[in-house]
Amino acid sequence: MKFSDLNIDERILDAIDAMKYVDCTPIQEQAIPPLLEGRDLIGIAQTGTGKTAAYLLPILHKLCSENLPTDVINCIIMSPTRELAQQIDQAMEAFSYFVPFSSVAVYGGNDGVRYQQELRGMQLGADVIVATPGRLLSHIKLGNIDLSNVSFFVLDEADRMLDMGFYDDIMTIVSHLPKERQTLMFSATMPSEIRNMANSILKNPVEIKIAMTTPAEHIDQKAYICSENQKLGILKSLSENGQLNRSVIFASSKAKVKELFSTLHKVNSNIGEIHSDLDQKERDLVLRNFKNGQIDILIATDIIARGIDIDDIETVINYDVPHDVEDYVHRIGRTARANRKGTAITFVNEKDAQYFKRIKQKVGKKIVLQDLPNGMESTHSLQSEGEKKKNRPKNRNRRFYRGNKNKAKTKNSNSNPS
Repeated sequence: MKFSDLNIDERILDAIDAMKYVDCTPIQEQAIPPLLEGRDLIGIAQTGTGKTAAYLLPILHKLCSENLPTDVINCIIMSPTRELAQQIDQAMEAFSYFVPFSSVAVYGGNDGVRYQQELRGMQLGADVIVATPGRLLSHIKLGNIDLSNVSFFVLDEADRMLDMGFYDDIMTIVSHLPKERQTLMFSATMPSEIRNMANSILKNPVEIKIAMTTPAEHIDQKAYICSENQKLGILKSLSENGQLNRSVIFASSKAKVKELFSTLHKVNSNIGEIHSDLDQKERDLVLRNFKNGQIDILIATDIIARGIDIDDIETVINYDVPHDVEDYVHRIGRTARANRKGTAITFVNEKDAQYFKRIKQKVGKKIVLQDLPNGMESTHSLQSEGEKKKNRPKNRNRRFYRGNKNKAKTKNSNSNPS
């Protein structure tokens, strides 16, 4: 389906056309028509499938076509992270270019100037508020925001918000919303907690499921089986071979991100780092420099695995294997966006082999094992403990000893009859 086939306001279509978008993605094609009808919806879709447009476009159309109050907050969009909130706000700005609607991103970690901007936007009645749960709840408790006119409530990446412990905050926010509203929930997975939440806040929702745990077809997936001590050497080899241009390197902890940044920055100054110890201004600056090419390699924790939308990322490195298949899909989904090709490389040490085997079984596409760089020797395989025991050579000495031991028992029993 083409966007021009959708029954949405011409001015919104003009914005879509200016952005050179022509065809709907599957989530957009399936979600937009029922949303235009006013139905509640739960969409199971991973990042990179186009779900932001799937809910923003019908909401914008309804703001254009329905007689909604002016100078009040009409829509609340919840996001698990600051980065995703910014991304949604930027998409809102682009799609609403030719219509007179405003949005404000509300999230923590800012200075007093940014806080005043948030406050002014809420008090003047921005049409759309994109917020992280903790920050929005803080404004509610301080009486800074009036939610009595909200017509649309969106939970984006609901599973991630629950993983981060925001369930109680979300339900408190819901208690301040009008009962008559259109509620949309998007999630990459559907655990029981998400199902329970959906049952409590959605009314007779349409349910749409799109391509779970399947990386984009254009991603070339590779892996190195190595020791922990070999990872840095492989990374340096990839850099020397020009394979780290426009790349994101994911590490399991902020301590490891800092360590990698400190080591690699000595040989390549074109590197940035993002983790939770940086304040919002610092994170914004790093992301901005990465987007405009001043930084070519970004080292990060999963803080940006779902919150960065940059089309020209060529390579994703999993310096540590993610323990969850969905996290793997989200990480490598940073590349091969907008129909481009990309490469995902995972370093697998012996400790993480079990997680990698689970990922291989579920992603539905072959992950090609690579030879280690010259001078490095393989330290382990991907065999499970059961396979190792099955393939282990028999210990002839042990069998010989056990046989002699039995003979000794026999001999002793014969010489000492009862």
